[in-house]
Amino acid sequence: MSEIKTNDTAPVEEKEYTTLNLGPTHPATHGIFQNVMKMDGEIIVEAEPTIGYIHRAFEKLAERRPFGQITPITDRLNYCSSPINNMGWHMTVEKLIRAELPKNVEYLRVIVMELSRISDHIICNSVIGVDTGAMTGFLYIFQWREYIYEIFEEICGARLTTNIGRIGGFERQWPESAWKKIDAFMKNFPKALKEFENLLVRNRIFMDRTINAGPIKGDRALEYGFTGPNLRAAGVDYDVRVMNPYSSYQDFEFIIPVGTQGDVYDRFMVREEEMWQSMKIIEQAMKMVDRKTGAFHGDVPEFYLPPKQEVYNNMEALIYHFKIVMGETDVPVGEVYHAVEGGNGELGFYLVSDGGRTPYRLHFRRPCFIYYQAYPEMIKGGYLSDAILTMSSMNVIAGELDA
Repeated sequence: MSEIKTNDTAPVEEKEYTTLNLGPTHPATHGIFQNVMKMDGEIIVEAEPTIGYIHRAFEKLAERRPFGQITPITDRLNYCSSPINNMGWHMTVEKLIRAELPKNVEYLRVIVMELSRISDHIICNSVIGVDTGAMTGFLYIFQWREYIYEIFEEICGARLTTNIGRIGGFERQWPESAWKKIDAFMKNFPKALKEFENLLVRNRIFMDRTINAGPIKGDRALEYGFTGPNLRAAGVDYDVRVMNPYSSYQDFEFIIPVGTQGDVYDRFMVREEEMWQSMKIIEQAMKMVDRKTGAFHGDVPEFYLPPKQEVYNNMEALIYHFKIVMGETDVPVGEVYHAVEGGNGELGFYLVSDGGRTPYRLHFRRPCFIYYQAYPEMIKGGYLSDAILTMSSMNVIAGELDA
């Protein structure tokens, strides 16, 4: 403490604070972003976030790419659930060109998107466990995220940044090996998820570390623009799949889990229940799809590449292939907004078309970018260790934060 002397009063002690840089490359941060914290011992007095360390100008890049070639850009938003990003973009273009897809295609998309949601939540919840000192659950449950990636690999040949599907559906019929892996996942994953929950849900140390850590009330979360599990954990039952159904989500029965306190424990529990609900949705979709002969793409020849055998042997197919790849297809003039329920909330695409080969303007509504603004308020007055847990439970993905 230092002393400030005045003329007519006794010396007044002025409190000294410590400035702490949390990030951008600190092993405790979950991504490349910085928080400059004013600390009173272990208590956080103020925090100022800094973002933009991996800003890649995605929206500007999209203005120079044909519509079909923007899909790999969306992979690099929330790369923990890339297929949801991919299909959200495809649906946006389909809304612009007014394409109607067969039910079979929409159900296939639902299966992939819900597998992606499970993969995303596995990462988030297992890392929350790690940040409370419980490494066992992470090591055990992570093999199932790997198994989901194997399913993606069977479908499209890629794992993390998948570029899965095309405008209008999928590029090919799913192989039998993919269906076998999905069947095995549906059979075995529930037991593994239950065992993971047994390790943490009623664990006294885990509960003490997470309950009342990083809380936010529902009305305050709405003021910040929260969506997804972080909003539902605060008690608001908003889910894009129910409020504005897409890809035939209205055909499925599932519940929207909500919390009460909006703290780390609630966010953990909401994601846990969402994995069970995703399993329920996949189970229903598996009964609805035609695995062998069902349609895997809609009637959108302007965006769907002809079969390779035809391209090699037929001049018209070769010309069409070239036109699609180079983006020389007509699109309507207009503007559309389409949103999907991503792993972290409402992932929206605002697309403005002037009829050219590329978007005139494309804006990504990234849920991470919006709710990360509340982070300083959520950790103020708490311990530094709770700030790390809060960051984990918000699931701030740097790729989605800095588009």
